[in-house]
Amino acid sequence: MNRRATLSLVSAWLLFWALMVTTAVQDFLRQDDHGPLWQPILWESSSMAVASLLLALQRLCTRRHDVLLATPSRWFARQALWLPVWWILFTPLAFGIRHGVYALLGAEYRHEPWGETFLYENVKISVFIIIFTLITFGVLSYRAAEQANAQLRTAQLHQLTQQMQPHFLFNALNTISSLMHTDVERADTTLVQLADVLRATLDISGQQQAPLLTELRLLRGYARLMEERFADRVQIEWQIDAACGDCLVPVMSMQPLLENVFKHTVERRRGVTKIAISAQRDGGVLLLAISDDAGRLAEGAGDANIGGTGDAGGIGVRNLRERLQALHGAQATFRLMQLEPAGVRAEMRLPCVS
Repeated sequence: MNRRATLSLVSAWLLFWALMVTTAVQDFLRQDDHGPLWQPILWESSSMAVASLLLALQRLCTRRHDVLLATPSRWFARQALWLPVWWILFTPLAFGIRHGVYALLGAEYRHEPWGETFLYENVKISVFIIIFTLITFGVLSYRAAEQANAQLRTAQLHQLTQQMQPHFLFNALNTISSLMHTDVERADTTLVQLADVLRATLDISGQQQAPLLTELRLLRGYARLMEERFADRVQIEWQIDAACGDCLVPVMSMQPLLENVFKHTVERRRGVTKIAISAQRDGGVLLLAISDDAGRLAEGAGDANIGGTGDAGGIGVRNLRERLQALHGAQATFRLMQLEPAGVRAEMRLPCVS
């Protein structure tokens, strides 16, 4: 059980006994001939001390059975085995404390005959323990479900991130392959640049998010690769707000957007395509955008819903939508917008978390 779950259970336990002490004191004060106020406080405090000890011991001995939470009947069966322990130990220990304190103060603690006392106290403590066992089960089950969801989300993100790397490598090698037939020297330069980009990916190996500065390092490397391939046919302008550098972004989230510009616009034109890459911070929101001055969107490709299932942009954009959804849910938005008279703008808004 992690710290949050433990804190929740301890808080509930202390609140319960605080209410028990308060109730006992109020009932005691309503009596016409009540004695010293320490008496009801001692009664409930002794019960709390013994119950806390037994509960801690029960938890220590049964926590290995938390793997049975998925089958509640088996988990509760393990807890039920502790009821006889409570019946045997609770009353002698709690009442022993009361008798001892009274004796130290020169008084005598009186109660019903032991048979009636055992029956009453065991029924009462059984009800309390059943209720608190149900609370424990609820807290543990919630935490187990939360951890399972977190592990599933991490696995999903890891799979999506790993999916991007061979996709990026395939496109980069394709670029080098095309250059080898026309300009061996440029192909060699491009290959060196690819090596630099792959070296940069080692810094974020196994991560789902990275600082924007790291992401831009990869993006600039990819941009240089493509500028080598499409020399004199592309101009890239960088508009980067320095205040954004530490914000975390999904790994290789901007590269597929830039790749789309080259694939769907630059490759199909003979003229120069101007591309603008920007990163701005507005309070706690990070705005990332890549736009061109010549592209055209296919019909229905501008869905702002990051969880959309449309295939606009191919695997890279679909992958990005899924990763944004997994990381930020409704806090992140992704849009593809048609510019006039021509051009396409891809825009991401997500929380700026350092």
